Amino acid sequence: MSLDAELQPILDAWAAEDGPPAHEVPVEQARAAHLAETEHLAGQGPAVAHVEDATAGGVDVRIYAPEGARGTIAYLHGGGWVLGNLESVDAVCRALANEAGARVVSIDYRLAPEHPFPAGLEDALDATRAVEADVIAGDSAGGNLAAVVARHLTEQLRMQLLIYPAIDAGIDTPSYREFDGRFGLTAASMRRFWHLYLNGAERHGPDASPSCAEDLSGLPAAYILTAGHDVLRDEAEAYAAALERAGVPVTLNRVEGAIHGFWRWQTKAIARAAVRDAGAAVRAVLG
Repeated sequence: MSLDAELQPILDAWAAEDGPPAHEVPVEQARAAHLAETEHLAGQGPAVAHVEDATAGGVDVRIYAPEGARGTIAYLHGGGWVLGNLESVDAVCRALANEAGARVVSIDYRLAPEHPFPAGLEDALDATRAVEADVIAGDSAGGNLAAVVARHLTEQLRMQLLIYPAIDAGIDTPSYREFDGRFGLTAASMRRFWHLYLNGAERHGPDASPSCAEDLSGLPAAYILTAGHDVLRDEAEAYAAALERAGVPVTLNRVEGAIHGFWRWQTKAIARAAVRDAGAAVRAVLG
């Protein structure tokens, strides 16, 4: 499957850039580049009836509330547990709130390496509890945190929305070999992110690698989105299969022609369509 026509120029531009590979860029420089990418590709996002910054469970959050909102989605941004903030997912959280007809609470959890595991997870749990979320959602590293939160807060949550989540620290699936070095996110970058995040903690504990949980039964219904050209594709799809074997209702949506990161890029039609589909799934669960 070829890349989406709107995404190929992004890869071409990245390939033409000078400088060290992404996994060698200093953290602060990488954070600035991540936000610059967001500003360029995500756009302003749609208007939402009410948006405000607040705190929940001692954690900074941004709340998006459309008219007639029913239910609450707690959202955890991606960025390898190292990059990203409320601004980096502002556009997609706006879109998700409108499409789902639900309040979205974006959580500004603490980042590594300043605050390694389990600091970000603790913030995610505290904020999700405080806002009494019905749905836990996140992309990439945020999808990892969302999967762990779903296991801890099974009794509270009705759904987990996992967007190309990082599920296993092993970095050894076939999609790593198929897509590494050619479609944005690389194995080297993921090794760095896992190293900075875990800081020596057990890589295969279930709170780090959700795929290592011994019992997945009883978890909230899952909507798992993967990108067709993404090194994380296979581990996310294997997790979807494991949830299904445990009796969890699962919808798996592989977006062909997509690359890692595309979900946030709301200037692109493929991203807007992905959010529409996910929002419809959430709306169906929340009624």
